[in-house]
Amino acid sequence: MSIIYVLIPIAMLFVLIAVGIFFWAVKSEQFDDLDRQSVSILFDDDIKPKSNNSDQEGAKKS
Repeated sequence: MSIIYVLIPIAMLFVLIAVGIFFWAVKSEQFDDLDRQSVSILFDDDIKPKSNNSDQEGAKKS
């Protein structure tokens, strides 16, 4: 029965930590614009791959 005196404060501490993390996430705008990331995979990136200069230099020397 004495273990309950230890478990209740530990559970309350976990709840306070979870609530604190939740309010920190809301304050730092972690939950804003949830739809943008879900549809960003549907669009192609227009980034061209960089050419590897070491391959071109090796071809010139041969």
